[in-house]
Amino acid sequence: MGQFSTKGDLENDQFYPIMMESPQLRWGFIRKVYTIISMQLLLTTAVAAAVVFIRPIPIFFVKTTPGLIAYIGILVFTFIVLCPLYAYHRHHPWNFILLTLFTIGIAFSVGISCAFTKGKIILEAAAITCVVVVGLTLYTFWAVKRGHDFSFLGPFLFASLLVMFTFSLIMMFFPMGKLSVKIYGGISALIFCGYIVYDTDNLIKRFSYDDYIWAAVSLYLDIINLFISLLRVLDG
Repeated sequence: MGQFSTKGDLENDQFYPIMMESPQLRWGFIRKVYTIISMQLLLTTAVAAAVVFIRPIPIFFVKTTPGLIAYIGILVFTFIVLCPLYAYHRHHPWNFILLTLFTIGIAFSVGISCAFTKGKIILEAAAITCVVVVGLTLYTFWAVKRGHDFSFLGPFLFASLLVMFTFSLIMMFFPMGKLSVKIYGGISALIFCGYIVYDTDNLIKRFSYDDYIWAAVSLYLDIINLFISLLRVLDG
């Protein structure tokens, strides 16, 4: 009779050919990163749900001038937090404090995005995001195991992100209609699918053991941006 692989056997396997580090240590690092991402997504869901279901919140922040100014301030503050978070991502407990503030800020913006969207569309976008993230993660682990490397995607993805950012600014000042928004959302979704593969590849091979916070931030942003992109595609 053949023997089934045990968890210990799995953790002793190399992630990719000519792997020079301990597979057990890398497995521990990966588990830690995905645990942090899971906590971030749970917090995001809780905060976003509160924003969606407590109707005065989105109405104030979107329908009133003071609220809109406050909302822009929250967005700016959220991305400002990225700077100290990057600087202190290896320093406990500041890394977790800053990560929590950053996650709450992102969760608030997700809630505002969902507040004026039909519940069915939100569930569809969430379901597609889950399937895509799990599928791409499994694919990347499988491909890396067979010697594939995705580091070449970095420059192309960054250039694509700059183009999409510029296009979003143009759309902000010169609205182009729902079709343009859907096309923008579809292309954005493809870009962030690429980022999920790229950052998962970095998680397996390149992030050091002390970079668990920054690795979690990278993949968390990929997942959230994919979800928001799918909302744009499905809405309307």
